[in-house]
Amino acid sequence: MTDDVQNGSMATIGVIGAGTMGSGIAEVFAQSGYDVVIVETSDEFLDRGLQRITADLDRLVSRERLTDEKRDTILSRIEGTTEFDRLGNCDFVIEAVPEEKELKAELFRKLSETVDPETILASNTSSLSITELGHCATNPARVIGMHFFNPVPKMELVEVVPGRATSDDTVAFTVAMAMQLGKNPIVVSDSPGFVVNRLMIPMINEAVFALNEGVASAEDIDAVMRLGASHPMGPLELADMIGLDTVLSIMEAMHHAFGDDKYRPAPLLRQMVSGGQLGRKSGQGFYSYEKGN
Repeated sequence: MTDDVQNGSMATIGVIGAGTMGSGIAEVFAQSGYDVVIVETSDEFLDRGLQRITADLDRLVSRERLTDEKRDTILSRIEGTTEFDRLGNCDFVIEAVPEEKELKAELFRKLSETVDPETILASNTSSLSITELGHCATNPARVIGMHFFNPVPKMELVEVVPGRATSDDTVAFTVAMAMQLGKNPIVVSDSPGFVVNRLMIPMINEAVFALNEGVASAEDIDAVMRLGASHPMGPLELADMIGLDTVLSIMEAMHHAFGDDKYRPAPLLRQMVSGGQLGRKSGQGFYSYEKGN
């Protein structure tokens, strides 16, 4: 399959999860000419994801970056379903479900019973071990991490993460596919948090500590990082966009793996997640938002 991608032949892509990341991943694959099957657990979640994709493409049309005809062609490549078995005909499947180890592990066990043994199984995990997820699959040589960043259509980086059993062919195929999507793939080791989150999430966590200690307001913490470090957005704004529950789960995974106190989640972060203040997706985080925006 590596040669097929490098030669321009299009595989059928399966995407599990139609949330912010899953819908974004499906969109970029469809924009690049791939047929995509999105699987969700309910029609409600599926419809929400498909509406998100349509709205994003409509924005491109309104900005004259996409024609009506091209938008319709892209949408015609995307099939939404709640039938898991529909993934059986896919050449490449990527999961983008919540960052829960057992949920993803069970998913890889189920995928092994559904798809061809040669189908590549990718995870969009931001912190979990690809080696461990591969151990849950029948063919761990075909399991790899393909970590996209939010918002998927705009962010250029994809961290490609081989597990210990991942084959060189699987890595080459995934790198070639990412390049066809117009992304910049960088191969990184299977280490907790990989590279971006290992550096970025502790910075966010430290910003939460600083806020709780009264060092500065949320607005000022974000302003000093934008103005003093040339960051496009401050760490607390970024946390709200990522989702505070996701930030917490990544911190917990790194704290568990490394055992170092510098990865200890800030108590305020735990409190906010426990209280349902998850950022943009819940309407309230360090800032207030119209829910879902």
